[in-house]
Amino acid sequence: MKVAIITGASSGFGREFVRQIDSLYKELDEIWVIARRVERLHELQSRTMTKLRIFGGDLLAEEIYDELSDTLKAEKPNIRMLVNAAGFGKTGTVEEIDEKTQLEMIDTNCKSLTHMTLVCLPYLEKGSRIVNIASAAAFCPQPAFAVYAATKSYVLSFSRALRAELEDREIYVTSVCPGPAKTEFFDIAGMSANILKKMTMAKPERVVKQALIDAKNKKEVSVYGIAMKTARVLTKIIPHKLVVEIMKRF
Repeated sequence: MKVAIITGASSGFGREFVRQIDSLYKELDEIWVIARRVERLHELQSRTMTKLRIFGGDLLAEEIYDELSDTLKAEKPNIRMLVNAAGFGKTGTVEEIDEKTQLEMIDTNCKSLTHMTLVCLPYLEKGSRIVNIASAAAFCPQPAFAVYAATKSYVLSFSRALRAELEDREIYVTSVCPGPAKTEFFDIAGMSANILKKMTMAKPERVVKQALIDAKNKKEVSVYGIAMKTARVLTKIIPHKLVVEIMKRF
């Protein structure tokens, strides 16, 4: 049985990955979707041609990994694509954001992504893809977004190293580094999109389309749009200390 597994499938990029993978990958037998908001997954199920298997649960709890692991051991599917799309951000200084939220950011964006990858790795085969949602925030430190940017730097670094480790198995890892996108992200982050963010705001369907093209083409990093591609280049050229000072002024 050939499957795709997508975390954070109830909204945002995760939901869009379900929609586009359903349309593009006709050889899949099932798409396994994972999220806390099960009612949204059931609603999504009614809109897809490919059979969805729903795993409802919190990625911060051990139970969801046990359930998925037991199912994988019992059915031994060929995971053609793993999409780690679950994650969230919160704006504010390290002193302003409460400790619980900051630790949950680290656990969701880093620990959960790593845990899910470890559970699924034995079931990926030659030609399989791992798509990890990082962020353009991964390119450099960001004041008032310090923990979120750091977690996404972890995702980018982890993905690059994992890609190198899996090359002999011909399994390819792509990090997706979007900028601002029209999702629920800003509602959760507690921030409004400023003029710069509004000017560079991307539609999630375009980001996901580019990500799937780049994953198919075995690209290490997927960046949608001229603005974010420019940002990536500039953060390689300009010292991060100067970038941080500019961000502080904004």
